[in-house]
Amino acid sequence: MKKLIQEKIKNSPNSVITYADYMEAALYDSQKGYYMRDLEKIGRKGDFITSSNISDVFGKAFSKWFLNIVISEGIPAVFCEIGAGNGRFAKAFLDEWNKQQEIQLTYYLVEASPYHRELQKKLLAGYSGCVWYSMLKDLQELKGMVFSNELFDALPVHVIEQVDSELKEVMVTDNNGELAEEMVPLQNDKILRFIEEHKISLEKGQRIEIPLAMQQMIKDISDCLKEGLVLTVDYGYSKEEWKEPARKAGSLRGYYRHKMIENVLDYPGEMDITSHVHFDVIATEGEKYQLDFLTRLRQNEFLVKIGVLDELAENYDPNPFSDVSKRNRAIRDLVMPGGISSAFHVIIQKKNLKVPLENLWVKI
Repeated sequence: MKKLIQEKIKNSPNSVITYADYMEAALYDSQKGYYMRDLEKIGRKGDFITSSNISDVFGKAFSKWFLNIVISEGIPAVFCEIGAGNGRFAKAFLDEWNKQQEIQLTYYLVEASPYHRELQKKLLAGYSGCVWYSMLKDLQELKGMVFSNELFDALPVHVIEQVDSELKEVMVTDNNGELAEEMVPLQNDKILRFIEEHKISLEKGQRIEIPLAMQQMIKDISDCLKEGLVLTVDYGYSKEEWKEPARKAGSLRGYYRHKMIENVLDYPGEMDITSHVHFDVIATEGEKYQLDFLTRLRQNEFLVKIGVLDELAENYDPNPFSDVSKRNRAIRDLVMPGGISSAFHVIIQKKNLKVPLENLWVKI
């Protein structure tokens, strides 16, 4: 992968490429990109972990909640997951859904990685209603819910930095056989429009990621959805939080064998690369494409609202080593302050629906 990127740099004007181009190659190259490789990425043997891989409780809670909405609001029983990873969320969701037999579910899995599609198909073999797509653009006229968990943080981003009185774009170059940064005057019109539209101002020496690919993903989501809800789970910052001194160096990071790597130019194609999401941009960009913002909650607050604590009351077991007790500990990990959920937020948007926010918490 390093040689492939060096070749891209060599063939580029001024022998530099954007961080977005670097991430596109390192993560999504069809042959050597990190997400495309036949490589276990999630869990103990991988490089990172997600909420859905801590416990099946996560997927089951979402399933119960969506079933309530389908029954109470008449939303079609169609659920679309973008970037389904190893398929554990989908399996937990379907296992819970299939406990009731009256309402048939269609479950779309949009997955660009052939490796992950195969993992999902093996895990979900025998489950009815599953349909796979490699690209979101292949889906049209969807009515139901579009869901993603840690999708936006993995999209390519540009990087800019305030150098004295001038904004510069941080580029990637080849310095005597090693990948390195090089700053150039910011001239990308799309980035300049993004900065102006979202009123981004940087302090001297501050850098920040500009998620142009996220803008396109939001549009693609709206284009495929005719009517329904969009639920996004991810970690990120509000506009005010981006201004805090702790964010001065930006948020671009790598994760390699469960260790955080600050220099994302290390291990290209071998590690996950991620940046924190601009929460306000998800809301404002969504409004451009008829995705009306409803709310943003911390993940633990959301899980409590949809009733995950009911599982604790209904399934107490004094044996600390039983499956039930392990499950209850997982629930506590998901909802307690300081647990994994405190780093994540849930954003809910709607399109062509008159459902008020308070109706989403009604339990049948």
